[in-house]
Amino acid sequence: MALALSQRLSVPEVIGRVLAARGVDLDSAIGHLNPTLRENLPNPSQFKDMDVAAQRLAQAIMADELITVFGDYDVDGATSAALLKRFCEEVGGRLKVYIPDRVKEGYGPNVHALKKIATDGTQLLITVDCGTLAHEPLSLAAEMGLDVIVADHHIAEPSLPTALAVVNPNRIDEDGGYEQLAAVGVTFMLVIATNRVLRGFGWYNQRPKPDLMQWLDLVALGTVCDVVPLVGVNRALVTKGLEVFRYRRNLGLLALSEIAQISGPVEAYHLGFVMGPRVNAGGRVGKADLGTRLLTTRNTGEARDIASALNKLNDERRAIEAMVLEQALQSVERCYEGMLDSIIVVSGKGWHQGVIGIVASRLKDRFNRPAVVITIDEDGVGRGSARSIAGIDLGAAVVAAKEAEILLSGGGHAMAAGLTISSEKLNDFREFISSRITLAGKHGIEDPSINVDAAVAASAINHELYEMLLSVGPYGAGNPQPRFAIANAQVVGAKVVGNGHVRCALKGGDGSFLNAIAFGHAEGPIGKALLQSRSSQVHVVGTIGRDNRARMQLVVEDVANIDVST
Repeated sequence: MALALSQRLSVPEVIGRVLAARGVDLDSAIGHLNPTLRENLPNPSQFKDMDVAAQRLAQAIMADELITVFGDYDVDGATSAALLKRFCEEVGGRLKVYIPDRVKEGYGPNVHALKKIATDGTQLLITVDCGTLAHEPLSLAAEMGLDVIVADHHIAEPSLPTALAVVNPNRIDEDGGYEQLAAVGVTFMLVIATNRVLRGFGWYNQRPKPDLMQWLDLVALGTVCDVVPLVGVNRALVTKGLEVFRYRRNLGLLALSEIAQISGPVEAYHLGFVMGPRVNAGGRVGKADLGTRLLTTRNTGEARDIASALNKLNDERRAIEAMVLEQALQSVERCYEGMLDSIIVVSGKGWHQGVIGIVASRLKDRFNRPAVVITIDEDGVGRGSARSIAGIDLGAAVVAAKEAEILLSGGGHAMAAGLTISSEKLNDFREFISSRITLAGKHGIEDPSINVDAAVAASAINHELYEMLLSVGPYGAGNPQPRFAIANAQVVGAKVVGNGHVRCALKGGDGSFLNAIAFGHAEGPIGKALLQSRSSQVHVVGTIGRDNRARMQLVVEDVANIDVST
């Protein structure tokens, strides 16, 4: 298949190998390389409650009602809220955004916030990236006279909350096949549907029609950062969103690019690992609404000030994360004593709630298992964040634990979830969720392995190959970045740089050199292997990227020393 694809598309065989490894065949190859919204974007009306939601939002805009968007404090929530705010303001509506404080208010709608929103004169409340499981708060909202629209993607229970409309591709009664959408993707569907209603009412007869494509940079950012599969409609949304990014029209994103020193074209990597963490930083360790304010400001000076503040908060977040991660690893050693279950569950008193999700992700990567990290407060209430691996629907497992009355609250989607639990129930939860994942067929989770797309010479890694690989992207969940092996390479000039990175050069058998870097591996086996292999030969596996000077480099993911004595 790889050879057939390379011949059909007139590309090198290595590109054919990359495509074939991702399940691309001859019929889907052209569409994979050139995903279009026309072919991939669904009709918004196929989602349950979408037409009702669009009609109500359009009515609120035309009647000059005050609309409040209640968003989650992560990137998906921030981009969803920012998208709605920009759209409503563009078409003449009045909208404000409420982002809850992670520590003081927790996840999702809460009674205190909804009372404040109702007394401020809001008539329509829209929850984004939350609300599907907020039964009690949304019942109160209805009693206070608020019309509520939920635009979410988290796994739903059989009963839905009290709301005018619940737009969620992960409702039990949805069968459209779009459950992979992030909340910002669902919100974009709502914007399209509302725009269609406004057009039908003649709203644009006396005012310019909005260009909805201008906000795809926000959709791309939220989609990549929520680690949903980059396939189908998500792939098309991110591809087109990255094209919009090139113009850097969003002042907040421009300021963030400048402070993060992104000089070249923005790629999915920059969204997920450079820009996303900074947008997230306000919700984790600072002011929760900073991310949304950055994405909606129309003032250059304000954009730069907020970007600078988020950059500093991100540095603070890193320090806190490192401390909690160290304590979590110690907890893993104490709890499991080398005999890991199918899922890792650790807890600690006073761990910063803003970093437990990142720590769960670090544990998941290190041990190749789903991980749950729970921080316990002084009252004995634990708040946890969970991250999963491919093939394990962690959100469903957490919802099941809530239905079994082990959790006080909980929900999420396949790859991530959140929960609240009494500390007295920790052991029950650990046993329940471990059993649940064992039943899902992941009891004997294999050791982590690395799939390699092709073995290449160091000299073959050049700008031409890199540009060709970009056409197979964007890369992320569901479409992993291609990995390449370089055999019999000589490590030259290995040294520790930055925050625990190892930089070196790899010399190929033909005398060519390739820059290489192992991010964050200075104290681990990969970094030590590079540092101790000066002038000796190794096999190296990694992904291709560009450094800050636009030079090609291999981002090292594994190293194997060669025993030259045999």
